[in-house]
Amino acid sequence: MDGKASDPFSSEAEQLPGAGAVGRLWLPKGLSGNVIKDWVDRRRKSIRPWATFVDQRKFSKPRNFGELCQRVVRNLDTFYSNYTFIFLGLILYCIISSPMLLIALGVFAGAFYIIHLKTLEKKLVVFGRELTQGHQLGLAGGVSFPVFWLAGAGAAVFWVLGATLAVIGSHAAFHELESSDMDELLMETV
Repeated sequence: MDGKASDPFSSEAEQLPGAGAVGRLWLPKGLSGNVIKDWVDRRRKSIRPWATFVDQRKFSKPRNFGELCQRVVRNLDTFYSNYTFIFLGLILYCIISSPMLLIALGVFAGAFYIIHLKTLEKKLVVFGRELTQGHQLGLAGGVSFPVFWLAGAGAAVFWVLGATLAVIGSHAAFHELESSDMDELLMETV
C-alpha cells in the first residue's frame, strides 16, 4: 500500500478509500470521488417543481421582442436545473436509441480502460514521451474515432443540440414570468 501511495503516476482518486473504478478512471488529479454526485445533488436541490415547469396556464405569447428577451433571460436563470435535466435526458435518449452509438461508447470506454491498466503496470511512453491522463484520453478517442464516425456520432450531437435549443428555447420564450419577476420589471425605469 505504501508503494502505491508514493507512486507519482497514480491519481489521488485511486488512493481514496471507497473510490470506485469510475472515480479512479474519470476524475483528474485533486478531485474527490463525489464530484459528479455533488453536482447532481446541487442541481436536484435547485430544481423547480415540474408541475410549475409544465403548467399550461403559465404559457402565453410574448407581446413584443423586448418581453421575449426578458422571458428568455429570466426563465433560463429560474429553470436552469430543469433545463439541465432535459438536456441530459435528450442525451440519454439519443444514446439508448442508437445501438451503434452504444457500441462506439463501449469501444471508447474499453480503449481508455485498457490504456489505463497499461499505465498501472508501467509508464506508458509513446515516441519517447510519457502520456498523461489527458493524453491517454486523447489516444482512446483516436482509437475509437472510426467507430464514432460509423455510428454517426456527429449527427447525434447536432440532433441533441437542435432538440435542446428547440425545447428549452420555446419553453423559455413562452413561459410567463413569475409575479415577483413581473413586479421587478414594472419598477425598472425606462
